[in-house]
Amino acid sequence: MRWSLGIDAFTRGEINATQVGISIILRAFLPALILIVVFLGLAYRYGRLYCGWLCPHFSVVETLNNLLHRACGKLSLWDRSITPRAHTQPNGRWWPLFALSCALMGFLWAITLLTYLLPPSVIWSNLLHGTLTANQARFIVIGSLVFTAEFAFARHLFCRFGCAVGLFQSLAWMANPRGLVVTFARERARDCRTCDEPRGSACDNACPMRLNPRNIKRKMFSCVQCGQCLDACNTSQQAQSREPTLVWHVGAEALRETLRQRRKDPSEHS
Repeated sequence: MRWSLGIDAFTRGEINATQVGISIILRAFLPALILIVVFLGLAYRYGRLYCGWLCPHFSVVETLNNLLHRACGKLSLWDRSITPRAHTQPNGRWWPLFALSCALMGFLWAITLLTYLLPPSVIWSNLLHGTLTANQARFIVIGSLVFTAEFAFARHLFCRFGCAVGLFQSLAWMANPRGLVVTFARERARDCRTCDEPRGSACDNACPMRLNPRNIKRKMFSCVQCGQCLDACNTSQQAQSREPTLVWHVGAEALRETLRQRRKDPSEHS
């Protein structure tokens, strides 16, 4: 069914100005408002769930990170040192697959972006039959180059500093002291020293956003609630017959953690 705002019908004289105004309100502004309220409401309660669990960009980035780690032991070309992970040794034979994957994802992203502007059936048909117009081909080539560069050199840097969707989710989450948060049993901090020897703390090496999961909430602004740090903590601590030191909390428990952090951090009152 066609979702029309009624503008075409208005220009043909089939409906009046009042009817087209009501149609625009009910079919454009109201759905957009409901979507924004629900989206930010979920972010207020649970943080950047969309980023960590639903975002296709995040899924592609995680795949590329794993390929790059297999190639050079790093999760970003800008890392100064290797990120140690169990059962993974750098092997240069993964470099061609990493480069090819960046190019392929960049190409698919460019086509997808173009289908937001033109009907997908037209773009894919022209692409398969080699009948792209000059402007369509130019858009795909330029878009492919830009997205390939982003996938090769930025990836989670874009997620942390360039994504408006992620930014507004984080702002909503930070405003709620009862929101879902990874809490750290600080009284057992000594257990972290030996949790993944000799590679260091398992959670630090697992976080895709390059955060320290044991830190306080206000320093975890770009946390995407993916849970990889909790999985790493659970695996490393259970291997030593200990309970994990990282746990998800929401509601009263999350508020208690926030208040405890503020009491211990004098800068919160300065």
